[in-house]
Amino acid sequence: MTRVFIVDDHPMVIEGMRAMLTHVPNVQLCGYAMTAASCLGYFDSNPADVVLLDINLPDQSGIDVCRVLMQKQPQLKVVALTNLDQLAYLQQMKDAGARGYLLKNASLDELGAAIAAVTSGGEYWLGKDSLRESFGQQNQLLLTRREIEVLRLIAEGLTNHEIAAKLFISDSTVDSHRKNLISKLQVKNTAALVRTAIENKII
Repeated sequence: MTRVFIVDDHPMVIEGMRAMLTHVPNVQLCGYAMTAASCLGYFDSNPADVVLLDINLPDQSGIDVCRVLMQKQPQLKVVALTNLDQLAYLQQMKDAGARGYLLKNASLDELGAAIAAVTSGGEYWLGKDSLRESFGQQNQLLLTRREIEVLRLIAEGLTNHEIAAKLFISDSTVDSHRKNLISKLQVKNTAALVRTAIENKII
């Protein structure tokens, strides 16, 4: 059973999320807080697996709270829960250690997918389509034309040697491109690289 803790200063949001969580399999709400202070106080002596964390809290930024939580309990999976459909906030939460970013108008399916993704060791950076597309466009701008070519061939299942032969480059150059792609898209392996590229419409 995945224990979820909610941090939001709006009672209606908490009640809405509580109701939605009752429909997510193998998930239970273990508590909630309406301020940063009460959130941090809870985790001094209580456990949870996933924290749905608002960015705008009355006493402290959720970004700062995320950093503190990661220092105190790095095993926690923090997912931003916000109305802020802006890449700058997404990146700040990601830098603070969050594993996901979810908009408050997310569907039940999105909520369940986000919790499932982070509890299984993955990430969930999808809100609504506009955020997904913008995130993909931002990451695509970081990639060279050759890196995008290599990424497409990786997604097709080709090996380094096969890609090298197709693009008339060396195996080591392909391997270098693969490592650069993993670094730029901030993933851990090739499977996550392909999934992130597809989900964010980079390829």
